[in-house]
Amino acid sequence: MNTDDDLLKIISNETKDSISNFSIVTPSIYASVFTKFAAGHGKVIDKETELAHDLILNECSNLTNLQNQTSKSVQQLSDNTDKAITAIKNNDEKLLGEVLKETNAMREEIIKLKEAVYKDELTHVYNRKWIHDNMLDEENKFLEDGTLSMIDLNFFKLINDTYGHIVGDKVLMFIANQLSQVQPSVIRYGGDEFIIIFKSNIDMDMAYKMLNDLREKIISKKLKSGNDSFKVSFSIGTYEFEKGDTLSDTIELADKNMYDDKIKIKKVVTGI
Repeated sequence: MNTDDDLLKIISNETKDSISNFSIVTPSIYASVFTKFAAGHGKVIDKETELAHDLILNECSNLTNLQNQTSKSVQQLSDNTDKAITAIKNNDEKLLGEVLKETNAMREEIIKLKEAVYKDELTHVYNRKWIHDNMLDEENKFLEDGTLSMIDLNFFKLINDTYGHIVGDKVLMFIANQLSQVQPSVIRYGGDEFIIIFKSNIDMDMAYKMLNDLREKIISKKLKSGNDSFKVSFSIGTYEFEKGDTLSDTIELADKNMYDDKIKIKKVVTGI
């Protein structure tokens, strides 16, 4: 798949994540959201019929590959189960060894399948689907207590406008990698926003301190674009949620807490 196809796939996934909570999505709404994310990557949407055709073909191909791999794994599981039953009945240690080896290989394939479903294409952290499938019930309520932190990059539009969207994408990948070193449960929520989920043993103050320490380290560095250099910073909003709290309410409260932090940090970091 060429670079243009990869970019269209990224934009498509960002669009799907953005509209995942909409109760109704009309074609015009989808087109509007898609165009917004495309503009964020510097992609001008023209020849919409051809573009839609290419996107559909790519999505169908991805779904077909995922379905084929899933069917293959199910068949392997069935075969291994039959072999295991036979080996146990006949006390065949050699056959049991083969079953164990094949099962371990299949486990690796299942892990890869999960990564493909839950991975953000650009940054390789989790996408929105991960948080919905692993942290929430059917009503989008948290299954256990914890702390949620919202991360929003400062002056990101300025970075894109000054150095281009390729550099902007690299900044997103850099920030995602840095956040993952603080806490593996990092979700790209959309555009230049990330969510981090901490366990209940990490309260709001602890989460904020960890992220602020990372922010100070990042601000002290200079990123390069050709002969130019610039700084990157982000704002932090943190909120402790309880089991049964909804994701939307928790994000809204974390976002409110981020407002004061954004004002404070932009007094210190006035640009890039």
